[in-house]
Amino acid sequence: MSNIRFLALLPAMLWFTVIAHAQVPPAPDPDQERMLASPDPALAANKRLVYNFWREVFEAHHMELAPRYLTEAYIQHNPNVPSGRSAFVDFFSKTGPATPIEKRIARPLVTIVAERDLVTLVFAREYDDPKEAGKKYTTTWFDMFRIKDGKIDEHWDPAIKPR
Repeated sequence: MSNIRFLALLPAMLWFTVIAHAQVPPAPDPDQERMLASPDPALAANKRLVYNFWREVFEAHHMELAPRYLTEAYIQHNPNVPSGRSAFVDFFSKTGPATPIEKRIARPLVTIVAERDLVTLVFAREYDDPKEAGKKYTTTWFDMFRIKDGKIDEHWDPAIKPR
């Protein structure tokens, strides 16, 4: 086959490859401790801070621990949650009582990424398929945090306002 004909067919071949393997669900990593490691001690500390915040405050609802992890001026970019540590505590105090703190994050954690002052938790999430009743699909969700002076100062996620 000539190079010109091959290059002309390449987009179609790639398209069919994508269709044949359209959705590969993200898979959680069972070794959460390994995800916390980093050759850079500052990045490892930032990962551990976010990891512990997620387990203790977010998942277990121990809002009394929020001052350990969040700055007072905590900035929230989720359109459903107000900014400020006290607003965070007020909002999430209404979502359920405190529960025992688990040793690991309960949600299906895919990875933890840290760069500079940012830490991102990536999760697998399962939803009902709107096109096929009774079927589910899996996608990726992320929560990204900016660390300032050893505390979480800012948060991003892909949340949208509910209809």
